[in-house]
Amino acid sequence: MRKIILGIAITSVLFTSCSNDDDINSNPQVEAPLTYKFMRDGKSTVDFNGQTTRIKMAQEFLSALKDNTKSAADLQAMFAHVEGGNDFSVADFNASGKNIRSKVAASKDYFSANTTVSNQIKSVMDSWIEQQATTVFTNWETIATSGTAGQLQQAGGGTVRYVDGKGLELDQAIAKSLIGGLMTDQMLNHYLSTSVLDEASNIQNNNNGIVDEGKSYTTMEHKWDEAYGYLYGNEVNPSVPVLGADSFLNTYLKQVDSDPDFAGTALAVYDALKSGRAAIVATNYEVRDAQVEIIRENISKVPAVRAVHYLQSGKEKMAAGDMASAFHALSEAYGFINSLQFTRQPSTSSPYFTHEDVMSFMDTLMEGNGFWDVSPETLDSMAETIATKFGFTVAQAAN
Repeated sequence: MRKIILGIAITSVLFTSCSNDDDINSNPQVEAPLTYKFMRDGKSTVDFNGQTTRIKMAQEFLSALKDNTKSAADLQAMFAHVEGGNDFSVADFNASGKNIRSKVAASKDYFSANTTVSNQIKSVMDSWIEQQATTVFTNWETIATSGTAGQLQQAGGGTVRYVDGKGLELDQAIAKSLIGGLMTDQMLNHYLSTSVLDEASNIQNNNNGIVDEGKSYTTMEHKWDEAYGYLYGNEVNPSVPVLGADSFLNTYLKQVDSDPDFAGTALAVYDALKSGRAAIVATNYEVRDAQVEIIRENISKVPAVRAVHYLQSGKEKMAAGDMASAFHALSEAYGFINSLQFTRQPSTSSPYFTHEDVMSFMDTLMEGNGFWDVSPETLDSMAETIATKFGFTVAQAAN
């Protein structure tokens, strides 16, 4: 991530949440480090191993979704891994009690009091996984037509895409839904939530430098780091991220930032994560919370910009008669649209689009024979609605 590295090279940043010298003790100055490195007594206080494990599990799971030798049971076992199950190629993952499914639509702010919707979201993903094995895999050599699952090759001898009877690449729908349902939701609505950061005695313990038993970090520090991990946990050097390190939020933040209309998005997120963590060390919670709003606004852009981008790309490919490329783009859009319900409007407790809004979008795309029937006017209207809500234009995202 060239912009981040350039930003690091310039200087550290000083923050204070008040202008009155008499208030400095209650709102201490915050110095953001050049990179995401924090130490206590000579030991690193940064730990997000659990997030790295889930990202790597999800990477292997996505590969399995393209392996037509896998059964529905195999795929479901990877998604909802049980400790000791022989589901992954890495022994440590098999021995782990962590899994992907339990953290989908599981944030404290959005779903602790809304388990019905959480279960509905998980159930939809369960059904996609089942259909990938029982419908798509079983028609692997069939040429897809309207109403019949199978394969389609992109124009010019390009990539072969495998779709269900409505033209949906289920593996793409799952992958892009995880960006919202796992990474974005856990980051914005769980670990960066005051309900998690300030839970129980977290403020008191952080103020007094009381670390978790056997650890070098306070609980509040660790919760912030776990949010960081859902974005950068698969980086070779997570303290100095370069992006493009996974198939999820990390890579699509890079893609958004690479668009000149949204340049600086990645650096804004990285700087805010560093500054917020430094604010926790300094016990300045006003500065911390200001950084949360910056992160929420910029991370929420990612599924929105990419949803609009792929809706427009799909429309263009359909007009050119390349249905395989069109369905691939629309499948990505479909998953990113599903992810919109996990975004967070700054200074609110609400997503940009509700669960009901998102279901309406998805139902519209799947009406009749799905992508085989969808009109350019429907795609344009949906793209315009999303772009307007987020305050950018369809043309900006379509690049």
